[in-house]
Amino acid sequence: MRGMHGGTAAAPRPGEQVSDWQTLRRFLPYVWEWRWRAAAALLFMVGAKLANVGVPVLLKSLVDRLTPRPDLGTALLVVPIGLIVAYGALRVSTTLFTELRELIFARATEGVARKISLQTFRHLHDLSLRFHLERQTGGMTRDIERGTRAVGSLISYSLYTIIPTLIELGLVLTLLGTRFDQGFVWITLAALAVYIVYTVSITQWRTRWRREMNELDSKAHTKAIDSLLNYETVKYFNNEDFEARRYDESLERLRRAALRSQSTLSLLNTGQQLIIAAGLVAMLWRATQGVTAGRMTLGDLVMVNALMIQLYIPLNFLGVIYREIKQSLTDLHRMFTLLEREREVPDAPGAPALQVTRGEVHFDHVSFAYTPRRPILHDVSFTIPPGRMVAVVGPSGAGKSTLARLLFRFYDVSNSSEGGSITIDGQDIRTVTQASVRQAIGIVPQDTVLFNDTIAYNIAYGRVGATQQEVEAAARAARIHDFIMSTPEGYATMVGERGLKLSGGEKQRVAIARALLKNPPILVFDEATSALDSANERAIQAELRAAAVGKTVLVVAHRLSTIVEAHEILVMDAGRIVERGTHGELLAAGGAYARMWALQSAEREAATQGAL
Repeated sequence: MRGMHGGTAAAPRPGEQVSDWQTLRRFLPYVWEWRWRAAAALLFMVGAKLANVGVPVLLKSLVDRLTPRPDLGTALLVVPIGLIVAYGALRVSTTLFTELRELIFARATEGVARKISLQTFRHLHDLSLRFHLERQTGGMTRDIERGTRAVGSLISYSLYTIIPTLIELGLVLTLLGTRFDQGFVWITLAALAVYIVYTVSITQWRTRWRREMNELDSKAHTKAIDSLLNYETVKYFNNEDFEARRYDESLERLRRAALRSQSTLSLLNTGQQLIIAAGLVAMLWRATQGVTAGRMTLGDLVMVNALMIQLYIPLNFLGVIYREIKQSLTDLHRMFTLLEREREVPDAPGAPALQVTRGEVHFDHVSFAYTPRRPILHDVSFTIPPGRMVAVVGPSGAGKSTLARLLFRFYDVSNSSEGGSITIDGQDIRTVTQASVRQAIGIVPQDTVLFNDTIAYNIAYGRVGATQQEVEAAARAARIHDFIMSTPEGYATMVGERGLKLSGGEKQRVAIARALLKNPPILVFDEATSALDSANERAIQAELRAAAVGKTVLVVAHRLSTIVEAHEILVMDAGRIVERGTHGELLAAGGAYARMWALQSAEREAATQGAL
C-alpha cells in the first residue's frame, strides 16, 4: 500500500514486535499538521506552570509577613492583603491558562482522531473481499474503537501531563537550587529517579496482563457480536444456553486477567506512595533543620512543602500515565496495522478511468484460484456483445458467481499469460480504476444485505442523490411500490439489521430497484429472482427484460426457466464451460443442459400436481 506521506508502508510480519518509537514516528506526522496550535498550547502551558510555581512563593512571603515582629505597623494591614489578592490571582491564572491550553489544542486532538479514523475506514473499504470474508467484525471494530480513543489519550497524557510535569520539575529544581543549598535538589532528583525506575519496571512487567485483558476482551466482544448477528440461527437450534456458556467462558478468562492486572496495579501504587513519602520526609527534615539553624524561615519550610506536594501530585499518577501511554501506543499500533494491510487488488499507478462506449464484455482464457490449492476457473472464454444477454448455468461450485466477482474486480486474475484477461470495450479492467469499473456495472445479488435504514435509503443507495420520484419509479419497476405504500411508514419504513425485517423476496425486489435506479450500461443478475414466488418471478422477469434492453447483461441462474430468452447460455461444470448455445440449441444437443431442463421440468410438474 502506498503510505500516506509518500512512502510504501510494509505491514509487520505476524509475531513481529513493533517498538513504541516506531508507532510514535508513524503518529507524529498527523500531529505535525497542527504544529501552530501545539506551539500556542505550549505557551499557555508554560504560563500555567509559572503561575503554579508562583503560588508557593507567594505563600512563603505571606507566612513570613505574618511571623510576629516587634516593628509591625500599618504594613500588616496592607501587605498581606496584596499578597492574598496576588495569591488568588495566581490560582485563577493557573486554571485559566490550563483551560486555554486545552481549548486551543482540542481541535487538533479531534482533528487527528478524525483523520486517522476516516483513513482507516476508507482503507478497510479498499481491502479485498478476501479480507472481509476472513475478518472478525467484533474484534476489528474494537481495535478501531480503541485506536480512535488512543489518539486522544496519547495527546492528553503527553501534552497535558508529561510535558507540564517536566516544565514544573525544571522550575522547582531551579528555585530550590538558587534559594537554598544543593541538597534539596539532589534529594528531589534521587527520589524522582527511584520513582521513575520503579514505575517503569513494574509497569513493563505488568503490561502483559493488560495486553492479555485486551485480547480476551476483543475475543469476548467478537463472540457476542457473532452470536447476536446470527440470532435466528441460535433460535433455530435452541442454543441460547450454549452461546451464553461460550460468552461466560470468555468473560471468566477476562475476569481472571483483570484480577491479575489489578493486583499488580496495587503493588505499583503502594510502592509509589512509599517512595513519595520517603522523599517528602527527607525534604521536610532538611528544611526543619534549616529553620532551627536559622538558615531558613517558616515561610521557606511552607514553600518547600508546597512545592513538593505540587510536584508529586502529577508524579503520583506517573504509573497510570505511563501505562496509559503504553496502552495507547499498543492500541494505535493495532489500528495502524489495519492501515498497513496491503491491498490485494490495487489500481495501477496512474490508471485511467474506464471508458464505456459499447459495453462489450470479453473473458479471454480466464483461469483463477482463490488459493493455489483450490482452482476455480479453467481457461474460460466468452463474449457478451453490447445489448445482449448471456446466461451462465451449472451446479453449485461450478464457478458461476466467481465470474461476477472477477468482473467487479473483487479479485484480479493473474497478470501472467496463464491467467487470461477480462476486458470491457477492449480495455483490460486491471489497467483502469476499480471505481470506474464498478460504476459501469449494476448487480442484483443472490444474497441481498440491506443497511439498517429506511427502504428509501436502501433503494437510493443505487444512485446517491436520486430524487424521491426516481426512487419511487425504480420501486414500481421492481414491483415493490405497492408493498411499501401498504406499510404504516411507507418509504420511511426501517428494514432492520441486514434487512431482516423484510422477507427474502422483498429484500430481493429492493435490490432490483436499487440496480434499476443505478441504470448502468452493464448488468449482472446473480440468481436475481431466487427468493421470489412464481407469480412475482414472472412479473419481475418482464421488468428485468425491459431494464436490460440496450444493456450488456450477465445472468447467473439456477432456474433455467428464467433464462430461456438469453442470447447465449453457458453451461459450466467444475470451472469449465462444457456447453454453449441458445436454449433451443442446447435442448436439441441432448447434453448436460437438456438433462438439467428435464429434471427441473419434472420438479415443476410434480409441484403443480401437489398443489392441485
